Amino acid sequence: MSSLEIVRLINREDATVAAAVGRALPQIARAIDVIVAGLREGGRLIYVGAGTSGRIGALDASEIPPTFNTDPRTVQYIMAGGAKALASSTEASEDDTALAIAEMKRRKPGKHDIVLGIATSGRTPFTIAAVEYARSRGARTIALTCNRDSPLERASDFAIVTEVGAEVLAGSSRMKAGTAHKMVLNMISTGAMTRLGYVYGNLMVNVWTKNEKLVQRAIRILEQATGADHEAASHALATSGNRTPVAVVMLAAGVNRSQAAAALKKSKGHVRQAIALAKA
Repeated sequence: MSSLEIVRLINREDATVAAAVGRALPQIARAIDVIVAGLREGGRLIYVGAGTSGRIGALDASEIPPTFNTDPRTVQYIMAGGAKALASSTEASEDDTALAIAEMKRRKPGKHDIVLGIATSGRTPFTIAAVEYARSRGARTIALTCNRDSPLERASDFAIVTEVGAEVLAGSSRMKAGTAHKMVLNMISTGAMTRLGYVYGNLMVNVWTKNEKLVQRAIRILEQATGADHEAASHALATSGNRTPVAVVMLAAGVNRSQAAAALKKSKGHVRQAIALAKA
């Protein structure tokens, strides 16, 4: 094949992924509901996986704090082989069930926690062992796989199954399977944070403001969310201590910093509810 023929073939296969994810939407929505219920009670979402699956979970977990300004402990990941496996292959660790249980024990999973095991085949011993241990301690457990009735699904409370079919490069689950699971985790984490009120409309009102680019992004968000002009948005952000959700509530409800912060605390960070509380 020529290069163009190769990419056309891969593109044709990739075009089927969204449909496979679409068939799993009811289960994805169920996962969001379970996760929101747990996080509202102070629980955590913990992704578990090995190889590509583990790296996808690690990527999603790592991007939640800067996007939604959450505590890094809220969404975590357990990777077979540890942090070094993010950049290099440690394939033997996929079979290390003792390590999986040890890593999960360190997290002390409980009834408000949600453990989401990711494994394309649904047969990865590391992931199954971690999920089984978490479930035995009362945590809610979810499987994310590409095969139905897998051992991981049977070890979990329920499963999200994205049946993407054979890979264009046989057995390379970093391709369609990896794409599907990245799409699912995007939906799960964004959907959960939206339900928790960490967005306003479609705006990232909890965005970190740790560099000048993000400060300017926050100002634009304030302008869009509240209709304030650039000067008023900039002043509110500075007055809020560079805390975007506080500034949103200040501008939208016409209150001062302490009143906005109190409303957000009362609403557990739910921006829309905080605005309503501040106005009352």
